[in-house]
Amino acid sequence: MGNLSWDAIPLHEPIPLVSGAVVVLALLAVLALVVLKGWGPVLWREWITSTDHKRIGVMYVLLAIVMLVRGFADALMMRSQLALAAGNARGYLPPSHFDQVFSAHGTIMIFFVGMAFMVGLMNFVVPLQIGARDVAFPVMNSVSFWLTAAGALLINVSLVVGEFARTGWLAYPPLSELAYSPGVGVDYWLWSLQISGVGTLLSGINLTTTILKMRTPGMGYGRMPIFTWTALASNLLIIAAFPILTGSLAMLALDRYLGFHFFTNDAGGNMMMYVNLIWAWGHPEVYILVLPAFGIYSEVFPTFSGKRLFGYRSMAAATMGICIVSFMVWLHHFFTMGAGADVNAFFGIATSVIAIPTGVKIFNWLFTMYGGTLRFELPLMWAIGFMLLFVIGGATGVLLAIPPADFQLHNSQFLVAHFHNVIIPGVLFGAFAGYNYWFPKAFGFRLHRGLGVASFWCWFVGFLLAFMPLYVLGLAGATRRMQHYPQTQWQPLMIVAFAGALLILAGIVLMLAQLFASIRQRERLRDATGDPWDGRTLEWATPSPPPAWNFAALPQVDGIDAFWEAKRSQAGVLKPADGEGARPLHMPRPTPLGVVVAFFAFFAGFGAVWHIAWMAWGALACIVAACLVRAWRTDREVEIDPARVAAFERGARA
Repeated sequence: MGNLSWDAIPLHEPIPLVSGAVVVLALLAVLALVVLKGWGPVLWREWITSTDHKRIGVMYVLLAIVMLVRGFADALMMRSQLALAAGNARGYLPPSHFDQVFSAHGTIMIFFVGMAFMVGLMNFVVPLQIGARDVAFPVMNSVSFWLTAAGALLINVSLVVGEFARTGWLAYPPLSELAYSPGVGVDYWLWSLQISGVGTLLSGINLTTTILKMRTPGMGYGRMPIFTWTALASNLLIIAAFPILTGSLAMLALDRYLGFHFFTNDAGGNMMMYVNLIWAWGHPEVYILVLPAFGIYSEVFPTFSGKRLFGYRSMAAATMGICIVSFMVWLHHFFTMGAGADVNAFFGIATSVIAIPTGVKIFNWLFTMYGGTLRFELPLMWAIGFMLLFVIGGATGVLLAIPPADFQLHNSQFLVAHFHNVIIPGVLFGAFAGYNYWFPKAFGFRLHRGLGVASFWCWFVGFLLAFMPLYVLGLAGATRRMQHYPQTQWQPLMIVAFAGALLILAGIVLMLAQLFASIRQRERLRDATGDPWDGRTLEWATPSPPPAWNFAALPQVDGIDAFWEAKRSQAGVLKPADGEGARPLHMPRPTPLGVVVAFFAFFAGFGAVWHIAWMAWGALACIVAACLVRAWRTDREVEIDPARVAAFERGARA
């Protein structure tokens, strides 16, 4: 069993042991519920083996919500530790455990919450918005999701078998090299990100191809919804940036496993090359997350203002401008490296320049609301909350783009506040706006409004309490990554930040209660129209939830906001494209390939972490065998009779 022994179970550390036991008990409870209710066959047939982009999108979002709870538990531990550990008090987390907690928190929140949420929403919405029946590569889509889930599982196994990295969420050398991190923590980090990163790259290729090649007749680039534009930009960034991450992690793995010296201080290695590579991926990653959120806001503001998006062309141009410039700013993450004044000046100017297209978007959203008839539904509340908070994060980002200021603030709590000020309103608020906006389309009933409003206010006020004090603490000299501080005068602000985290916890609990209450009251919240918000884009032209084939006849698009214009035309409905509606539809069959590949990918990663060679190589061989078996199958599609489609459409119209 390689390096694996009973010593890997943290019997002497109650916190990870109890946490792991809770997770295991929750999984067993879910499995017991599935067995007792007899849901197993339906779950396997309709969800686990599904190639339907809508169901895969829903599973991505479910994974993101589960990992949000897991990642926020780490955040709560950090904030409570810092509220206690002042002066002579040492808190309850030892330094080694605290380091694992903040490393796991960053990794989970970026890769398995932000990425999973945004990829899930893009998976669900984009094919519907462009009038396609599915994504370009449905089986690859299933593999992408299950690889992401396998990476999430591997990172959670580190709770109870071994340890997680103590290096921060980007694992800088030399700290992540074997000499300074001889345990398995960095290996868990490496292989969980490699596995999920491959899934994300495949998803990026899939969605980019879908947008470029599968738009409905008449939908040129100048008629695509802005969310589709931002999805295109985000997935182009995934295709360009994620191979850099894969290569960086592969070189670090070679250093650790085979004694290479890419990033060591001896034998010609250079640790700063790793920092360049990881941030050449890492800064585009910020925009991979935030651009789809900008697209969500660009759908929400026009819908709930009752008017067309202001400045459509400038919004699309700003999106692609951000896509390009995002590759020219990575060095602002390490101005303190000593690259020189010229290099720092270039990246400082580029960082300020990228704020311009973001400012264009803010003004476009404001002008969209101006003069409109606003309906303060939950998606609009999340969108307005985003604007109020994100402007603060953007302003502090421009401040940090100035190298001399960054020299003072880089290693402080000020930077922690700035990063969260961008990611939480910019990404999470966007994810929650999209979740509330498209939930009725996915399930046919709305989410409970009262609990949703309460959750929003807990998040909004909790965010201000949790992160505004960190700006002050950073200016006062409080460093980031600290487990204890001797300055007792900092403690009151740390307690305020902890109170803010507790309020955000209440927001998460209310969000889960909202989902539970909505399911219980789904008949009262039922939407029979398929268009509960008086939407503007094509996804609202389908029944809720949409059928497997999305559109019985692909629609003909003649302008921007095609569905909105169709509702106000004499016909009142979308015009079908020429030749549509008479022939059978061909849809991909469900396949277990995705879950099988992910199952063996998990064991390949686990074997690599613990140096169990037979497990790692055997699992890789099984992945190759599963792909070959799939490649030899010829019955890959199912034919849907036009009469069945017509009957469904009649029922939906009725």
